[in-house]
Formats: sequence, structure tokens, C-alpha cells
Amino acid sequence: MLPWVIIYNAVSLDGRITGFDADVELYYELASKWDVDAVLMGSNTVLIGFGVKPGQNIEESVEAFQPRLKDVDDRPLLVVPDSKGQIRIWTEILKMPYIRDVLVLCSRSTPSEYLNFLEERYIDYLVVGYQHVDMETALEELNTKFGVKKIRIDSGGVLNGILLSAGLVDEVRLLLHP
Repeated sequence: MLPWVIIYNAVSLDGRITGFDADVELYYELASKWDVDAVLMGSNTVLIGFGVKPGQNIEESVEAFQPRLKDVDDRPLLVVPDSKGQIRIWTEILKMPYIRDVLVLCSRSTPSEYLNFLEERYIDYLVVGYQHVDMETALEELNTKFGVKKIRIDSGGVLNGILLSAGLVDEVRLLLHP
């Protein structure tokens, strides 16, 4: 069974999602009021949001290589498809105050070196798909294995387009600027 999928974007009045001053504080204030179990964010969105290039590493402390406590936490799980192994800043991502943990979606083509990188940092991952992440299967697995009943898509055109084209979106919410 698939979770309820909500695409959420800040857009300008003329429909752009970039090139304008978005009210990020309002964006996340509104998003935090929704009862979602997970947030799906594209790998490009993560890279741009953190201002890093694909594959760029950061200096990590010893804590990066320690298991994290899996306490009861009502914050959403952050889910990021990264079958190419581009994101190497998970320690920084885990510092975001509005997520409880991360899950990386990979495919069978994901380099084994990257899977080892994730395992060394106790980052959970799910292999779904062959050359690319199979988003429908990923959503089904999120529901059955992780109890995700409602998920917010916090991403740009690539991931949104994939989900819309596959008919996997139930709702679209837009924050119009100005």
C-alpha cells in the first residue's frame, strides 16, 4: 500500500521555484504543522541546500561513526534517493532540527563503496530498483517497513516530475510568493 503523497513547493506568482526570495521560515513553519511521517527530498535539493558539490566530503567527528539512539520521536524521517552516491555530508544533514533520522534510497547500480560509506556511519539505506530508484516500490516499502502513512515531498522539478509522471502524487500544496 502506498502512503499519501503531498508535493510542497514555494513558488513565485509566475510559477517559478527558483530565482526569488522565498520566505523559508514561513515555508517550514507551515510544513511543520502537517502530520507527516516522512519527508522525501531529492539529492539535488540536498546538495544545493547545503551548498556542496556531488561527492564532496566534510570533516567528520567520531560521533559520525557511532550508532544513533532510535528513541521515540515524532519528527519525520528524512528520505533521500541517492543511487549515484553523491551525498557525503550525512553528519551535517543529521543536525537538522526537524528530522529524526535519515534513510537513503539506493538502487542495484549504487556503488558498493557508497553503501559501505553509509554503513560505516550507521546511515540506513534501502535498495529499490536497478539503474535508478524505483519510487513506487520505495513508497510501498516506506509504508510497510517503516510505517510511513503520509509523506511530504520537499524537492525540485526532477523528483517532483518523476512522482507526478508515475501518478504517485495525491496532493500538491503551494506557498505563493509574494
